[in-house]
Amino acid sequence: MMYVSLNWLKDYVNVHIDTAELADKMTMSGSMVEGIEVLGEDIKNVVVGHIDSIRQHPDADKLVICQVNIGEQILQIVTGATNISEGDYIPVATHGALLPGGVKIKKGKLRGEVSEGMLCSPDELGIPKAVIPEKHKDGIWILDQAYPLGKDITEVLGLKDQVVEFEITSNRPDCLSMIGMAREVAATLGEAVQYPKIEVKEIEEKTSDHIAVEIEDTEGCSRYVARVVKNVKIEPSPQWMQQRLMSAGIRPINNMVDITNYVMLEYGQPLHAFDLSYVAGNKIIVKKAKEDEVFVTLDGMERKLKSSMTVIADNDKSLAIAGVMGGEQSEVTEGTKTILIESAHFNNNSTRLTSKQLALRTEASARFEKGVDPNITRIAADRVCQLIVELNAGEVLEGAVDVYPNEVKPYTTTIRPRKINALLGTNISNADMVEIFRKLEIKAVDYNDTMEVTVPTYRMDLVMEADFAEEVGRIFGYDRIPATMAKGNIAVGGKPEKQIIEDSTRKLLNGMGFNEILTYSFVSPKSIEMINLGEDSIKRNMIKLLNPLGDETSVMRTSLLPNILDVAARNNNRKVEEMRAFEIGQIFIPKTEALQELPVEIPNLVMAMYGKEDFFTLKGFVEALLKGLGIEGYEFTVERNHPSYHPGRCANIVIEGKFIGVLGELHPMVVENYDLSQRCYCAEIDFGAVIALTNMERIYQPLPKYPSITRDFAVVVKETVLVKEIEDIIKNQGGKLLESFKLFDVYQGSQIKEGFKSIAYTITYRNKERTLTDEEVNASHNRILAEIREKLEGSLRE
Repeated sequence: MMYVSLNWLKDYVNVHIDTAELADKMTMSGSMVEGIEVLGEDIKNVVVGHIDSIRQHPDADKLVICQVNIGEQILQIVTGATNISEGDYIPVATHGALLPGGVKIKKGKLRGEVSEGMLCSPDELGIPKAVIPEKHKDGIWILDQAYPLGKDITEVLGLKDQVVEFEITSNRPDCLSMIGMAREVAATLGEAVQYPKIEVKEIEEKTSDHIAVEIEDTEGCSRYVARVVKNVKIEPSPQWMQQRLMSAGIRPINNMVDITNYVMLEYGQPLHAFDLSYVAGNKIIVKKAKEDEVFVTLDGMERKLKSSMTVIADNDKSLAIAGVMGGEQSEVTEGTKTILIESAHFNNNSTRLTSKQLALRTEASARFEKGVDPNITRIAADRVCQLIVELNAGEVLEGAVDVYPNEVKPYTTTIRPRKINALLGTNISNADMVEIFRKLEIKAVDYNDTMEVTVPTYRMDLVMEADFAEEVGRIFGYDRIPATMAKGNIAVGGKPEKQIIEDSTRKLLNGMGFNEILTYSFVSPKSIEMINLGEDSIKRNMIKLLNPLGDETSVMRTSLLPNILDVAARNNNRKVEEMRAFEIGQIFIPKTEALQELPVEIPNLVMAMYGKEDFFTLKGFVEALLKGLGIEGYEFTVERNHPSYHPGRCANIVIEGKFIGVLGELHPMVVENYDLSQRCYCAEIDFGAVIALTNMERIYQPLPKYPSITRDFAVVVKETVLVKEIEDIIKNQGGKLLESFKLFDVYQGSQIKEGFKSIAYTITYRNKERTLTDEEVNASHNRILAEIREKLEGSLRE
């Protein structure tokens, strides 16, 4: 990520549009905007104040009374702050002020003394605690200099800003800098980049008289630039620099650290400052570390180095881990008088490996490991020295020690404009391409059929012709490229039928209130015993893992039922009153007892529910699922011997004589095994069979032109008679006129003889070609009733 302050960005490029439009244009040109943070907008009536006097509160030991001059008036403010002194310039929230978070400031009294405002800390002005300087972290914000009294604090401190968060892809490390992003903004908006004018005021002493540099590890370090600054003054950096660092998410430390961080953010080149007095022999040696060498980094941690790591050393010891972090011993402190500025280019692979092995990731390593342009090392070092002089923080010695054994130069290659247009589907002229490359600071010479391009060394991502096509396309504007149909023998993408059916099943079950779960394929061998399966069950032959994580996950599952019951038990134990869940997954059945072949993987569907449910609710859900998938001809047959389910409350699902699943209430022993405190209803379905039987085609059926005739009847039969037996008779005897039938009542009670039950149906008859007569309907209806009387010994209920 790169956080770009618009106030800072405007130093380098003219941004003539609002931030929202800029974000849209940058996203379209390939720089993805993740978000925009508006700073200072919610601060009102907070001004610069001067503390004229401080006296103790007469009635409170921990409070003081300040007389604060805000220009037009002097306010009396009561505060408990301990870091203020007379003469300080501070932010003052006056009566009626608004602070971030909707805080309103009003006049009031504290222990009997009038307080006409509030002195503000950085936190109260919306500065994140992670970036507040240590000096101001627990107190009032003491301003770095005298500012005009009564001036709006947001203008004085530059608090009004907009920070744009960019997602930087790994192939564009040049964009991890303000200048890199300024180039992108300039190319997108058609503007020119205004680079900083670097002019260093130097004294007559030469840097080379104070430091020498030797690169032993040329693989780990390809360039090393050293500059020396003497008579250093360590103090806080100016407020404008601190504010820019904080907007980028970096905490200000002191002027030397802040300047190196500032230039790193500006140019993308990490830098480091050493106390020169600790550099033995006044010589820098870039070399490999000793194996198991112990080194104390700036964070005070001891780290054991490997011989593959590159270090910055002197004649006696290591001073820094190259590209990652400096050492504690050579740290710049308040007593430092002469510093060595390091600006070097370290190998990205070596830096990445070192950072990973040490578990130490820094702003420097994050940049080096992605790749930094070796040709900005001297520029960055000079920029640091320029800022040191401008801030009156030291005297810069003449020149630099610059060791650069193998100079990297811009490379030149040839591209074909016709090929680029073919890739993009555009008709961009050669002249327009040259102009696009100019905006990107890529030199292009047009030879009609070919174009010679010279690429800056910071654009390490431009290698192939397709890379240049991408540059042309994004600056030309993806939205301007005409939409065209793909040509050639191109396969049309799409999901396979199996996935489409799975998705439809999920949607149907979700619509019925079922939540999908996903459980492990590795289970405990005891899971089969938990669901009460017999010793002869094929599902007891489970595949054992050679290297299991533990006994609880040592075999491959042969049933989904134990997995979903674990979930049901967990929810029940946690006082979840109702649950509906399902899972679509594979079970693994061995091909042979010897287990020498891969198992058969069978897709299964399992459903489970408890709460305000019963067997018929689950049966209705299964029917709705099958109908939703276009499966017809299914029926439910009584199952009394399944060991996992309650005898008499269980049914098989059968289609054309083939068993495809089972549903019912769990056996009491299984309920007890899972410590379920209530009845649970489950269904197990062979999902492979469901896929084979699914018919997703839907044929339009026009509304019937002719009316239907309905007949209701209630028959009294023995309680052992199954509803299915009656429905089979209705289907067989209803004939062509039968359109539908529906069970609407089952009754046993005082009006029905013991051992019998009343079952009532509504039957609908219709002829699609003409209007039915009562005689025709009566004939079909009577056949049904006669068959019920004959086969089931049923009688019409009076």
